[in-house]
Amino acid sequence: MTDTHSKVETLRVADGEADMRLDRWFRVHFPEVGYTYLQKLLRSGQVRVDSKRAQANDRLNVGAEIRVPAIVRQPKKGSPSLKAPPGVSKGDRDAIEKMILFEDDHVLVLNKPFGLAVQGGTGTKKHIDGMLENMADRFGGERPRLVHRLDRDTTGVLLVAKTRDAAAKLGRTFQTRSAAKTYWALIKGVPKPPQGKVEAALVKASGPDGDRVRKAKPGEQEVAMHATTHYSVVDRVAHKAAWVSLKPVTGRQHQLRAHMHLIGHPIVGDNKYEGDINMPAENIEKKLHLHARRLVIPHPKGGKTIDVTAPLPDHMQRTWDLLGFEEGKFE
Repeated sequence: MTDTHSKVETLRVADGEADMRLDRWFRVHFPEVGYTYLQKLLRSGQVRVDSKRAQANDRLNVGAEIRVPAIVRQPKKGSPSLKAPPGVSKGDRDAIEKMILFEDDHVLVLNKPFGLAVQGGTGTKKHIDGMLENMADRFGGERPRLVHRLDRDTTGVLLVAKTRDAAAKLGRTFQTRSAAKTYWALIKGVPKPPQGKVEAALVKASGPDGDRVRKAKPGEQEVAMHATTHYSVVDRVAHKAAWVSLKPVTGRQHQLRAHMHLIGHPIVGDNKYEGDINMPAENIEKKLHLHARRLVIPHPKGGKTIDVTAPLPDHMQRTWDLLGFEEGKFE
């Protein structure tokens, strides 16, 4: 449907696009529209969903109407904000291949390295989402789709769907909390009790060092995000540090990092939540010690379960060796 007066198109979300993020929908239909330019269109209200302002990470419902301005169909030549993403290099292709922990016709599981962003954003040129986009030929012609996210400095298991249908089904699985996620972390000090649950609603709080979250205050219920994390001490070094297994019930931004900080035991190396000061031992690298260790999730085609474990990244393995922790001892 086209409005000839305002030169605006209205496109409807198709059956196979249920629960797709708005930014991913644009990647499928308008690959020449970069993330930064999409954000500009959203902020100015030129792109809307069901006549309402929207955000890039909003989930779409089948039949929803997306307002698309004519400029999206007619990108200006030479405009840097509308350039198609550059082709991925052979080095990047090789890097993705080395990350693969599991692959079949529907699903790809990667072992995300330290320091590599999952998605694009302000000032982020290289990220896994973009690398995968330029490898559609390798993965059967369709553009692989991220099912969830990890922070730039978090390592480990990252689930990617190879088809739109698989992405929709896996997305619903995450929403219903049917995915069992286990993270390993090194934290400062040893929590008491050694096993417990952290329930603290979180709100976003931007600052000079970038986005972070904090515990919600009274009166902030409307903007607060409910968040629950189970923790368990696996091993310890006196009272200085503990290796913990973390199991998030919810999947909020920075949830594990904020929750550990809230109980007085920030994750070692975390420069946003006081984990990089007063390190528990010499020679521990000031890198975030948070690793998505294992993911267990029903396969989108049914009949079996995906169960993938990622080995520790190099900096955490060096710390484990330094502190005398044995990676396979408590599996």
